[in-house]
Amino acid sequence: MDIPSRRHFLGSLTAASGLLAARSLPAADGSAPKGFLEAARDLPVNTDADVIVCGAGPAGVTAAITAARAGAKVRLFETHGSLGGVWTSSLLGYLLDFDKPGFNVELVRRLRERDAINGGGMNGLSYQPEEMKLLLEELCAAAGVKVQLHTRVTAAYREGRTLRTIVTESKSGRQAWRAPVFIDTTGDGDLGAQAGCEFEIGREKACPCQPMTMYALLVVKDVAQIADCIHGTGDGGRHVGPKAFQDTLKRAGVTPSYGHACLFPIQGNLVLLMANHEYGINATDAAQVTEATLRARGEIHQIVRGLRKLGGPWDGLQIAATPEQIGVRDGRRIRGRYIMTSEDLVKGAVQADAVVRATFPVDIHALSAEDNKKAAYHNAGVKTKPYDIPLRALIARDVDGLMMAGRCISGDFIAHASYRVTGNATAMGEAAGATAAVAAKNKAAPHDVPWSEVQHVIAKVREQA
Repeated sequence: MDIPSRRHFLGSLTAASGLLAARSLPAADGSAPKGFLEAARDLPVNTDADVIVCGAGPAGVTAAITAARAGAKVRLFETHGSLGGVWTSSLLGYLLDFDKPGFNVELVRRLRERDAINGGGMNGLSYQPEEMKLLLEELCAAAGVKVQLHTRVTAAYREGRTLRTIVTESKSGRQAWRAPVFIDTTGDGDLGAQAGCEFEIGREKACPCQPMTMYALLVVKDVAQIADCIHGTGDGGRHVGPKAFQDTLKRAGVTPSYGHACLFPIQGNLVLLMANHEYGINATDAAQVTEATLRARGEIHQIVRGLRKLGGPWDGLQIAATPEQIGVRDGRRIRGRYIMTSEDLVKGAVQADAVVRATFPVDIHALSAEDNKKAAYHNAGVKTKPYDIPLRALIARDVDGLMMAGRCISGDFIAHASYRVTGNATAMGEAAGATAAVAAKNKAAPHDVPWSEVQHVIAKVREQA
């Protein structure tokens, strides 16, 4: 290779790696750089999907499976190393407001077949997180969903009002993906925000937010010996936090940051601890979430050490696992074509395009440590009636071709405190997946798809389950 050719090759190589054009932006007074201009680069674009789902939590994995079963080619991206989101990566361990038809019923049935569910009926069930991971992977594979883990959506690009392309980051670098329809099931509304949608976080336009919680799987010597400390499950077991466990924690000399700490039965001597609250954390601030995560894990170990010192049934108590993602209650709520409000809950709103009838009460966990001393959670004085969540709350107002499902749908702080639980998220995902599949097939925007056609598709998909 001659010198000019070699120089051209090296120049092309550094340009391709993003090193040649990247430069610091100098400050006007000659001091340290105030910014950094990243080099533009060409990315190959993948166009093999009809529907792209970002986030594989309860809403996302359901949306992907439903859309694929409806005949769409689906890609599903997930930040963490497993499907299930809060069910698995956050070790939630408990299914609330789950008595809904469709995928909710199928999921519980399949978990029961694996002896991975604790409790009767359809509400307040605890489950085995590892079995949940495997089951969701098998269902995605059977439906033909193309799953890519360890991948985060980092940018979104529109043509006019229509979302056309997203960019992801992973070990494979930056990758571009194009599809007719996208579904934001990131929980925190990452895709909607990147696409330019209006959103709110927490009680006002921004936090204060509901606290985050880190759960933990514990192994006890003999669960039968601490039966009086175990939270109820299934029919009639909802929200029964045994006082015996509160008394035990006092004897252990620990005061959890969550004022209503409890233990859920998972399987055999495996139990789930819920005892942590991290107050005032904005889910979109990585530094804050990091600090909360480290602090929460430290508290869990402190609580377990205290219980272990009691001896007796607590002798040898061990932490089997803490989650890779702290549990998040409040993230972005993306503005949709309908906004769920507290008034909908109070009057028991009936909607012509209802995707699910929610029955969970307003559940606002204390917004500060001081509030926690008065009440660990409350309903803000709002008494709910069963109410409908309309499809319009799942369709972005500011961007065409974008839907939402799960806790990032369109609603106010009070309404969100009710509909955010996973039984409703799953049902939302089913509706979003079916709508997206119809929209892609008809080359239409989701807001132009008749609800009657979506209902027909959902019915056909449920017959396949």
